[in-house]
Amino acid sequence: MPTPPPTSPDQLPESMPAALLYGIRDIRLENIPVPRPGPGEVLLKLASVGVCGSDVHYYVDGRIGDAIVEAPIIMGHEFSATIAELGAGVESLAVGQLVAVEPAINCGHCEMCLTGHPNLCPNVIFCGTPPVNGVFTHYAVMPAHNCFPLPQGVSAIEGAMLEPLGVAIHTVDLSHLKVGQTIAVLGAGPIGLLIAAVAKAAGAGKIYMTEPLAHRRQFALDYIADEVFDPETQDVVVEIMRATAGRGVDVSFEAAGAQETPEQGAEMVRLGGTLVLCGIPSEDELHLKASLIRRKGLTIKMVRRMKHVYPRAILLVETGMIDVKPVVSHLVALEDIQDAFEMVAGYEDGVIRAVVEMD
Repeated sequence: MPTPPPTSPDQLPESMPAALLYGIRDIRLENIPVPRPGPGEVLLKLASVGVCGSDVHYYVDGRIGDAIVEAPIIMGHEFSATIAELGAGVESLAVGQLVAVEPAINCGHCEMCLTGHPNLCPNVIFCGTPPVNGVFTHYAVMPAHNCFPLPQGVSAIEGAMLEPLGVAIHTVDLSHLKVGQTIAVLGAGPIGLLIAAVAKAAGAGKIYMTEPLAHRRQFALDYIADEVFDPETQDVVVEIMRATAGRGVDVSFEAAGAQETPEQGAEMVRLGGTLVLCGIPSEDELHLKASLIRRKGLTIKMVRRMKHVYPRAILLVETGMIDVKPVVSHLVALEDIQDAFEMVAGYEDGVIRAVVEMD
């Protein structure tokens, strides 16, 4: 991708369109001021922004757990951008550079940050999480250290997909997957598909997936999975136990966010295996049978976003070890964002991941 010419501050517009979520299924395009970067920050000209499942939770439910949309907010946290302006003291980046952006701004000085777990920072500011604005707009300000330059050959769309890929990398890291081990992934949405792709790159032997939507089952088979089962017509636990000769998989990854899938994941994993919970349920509850997970002696891990993964994600895409492009099924313009959210919320038109292109 050619590098855009540098932008001088006096060439910047004073206002820009932004998509504000006012409430459940209520997105409005409005003009807001273009922000300016402070010391250590950069002004970003947005290029590509993914419509994430968590964005859709806010759109459909107005909340995720105790994070509630109480005032108009801009969603969006999976993004790439070009550097439009440098704040004072920024020397690591250049105007016109294409970057992928880590959406979590951590405090850097709490116990979690200092011990290497910034994803658990209690003071985190996260793009598109109430009350913090995200990036379904044309310009945004972020700390320079959140921006990761993209190498030649990695596109803006691929750059936006590095955030979900990063979540997948962190998810597989938590499992301590070993070469040749078998896995099950419950849910063949974008995160589930990328978890399977990362697990394959990490040496997974066999990959089984479950998914109720026919087009996603077929996509998963074409993209990464060895077998995919339909939970609406098959007993997926029975099928995966059959496929593993009654042993169960070494690791199961729950990426569906359905009420029944955590317990299914526990049932299909072997004795002493690992269950990693990544999906976000609509109801703020988790259902697991205590006797099942106790008697199996399972290790259970919970996924909280990601940490220290962007360089690895970039390398995986740059080298072709993981191809994120097929996961992007739809490209839409900002003015069509409400339609895009409806499409993703309703699983319409064969959608896997929709990405909003700003240019």
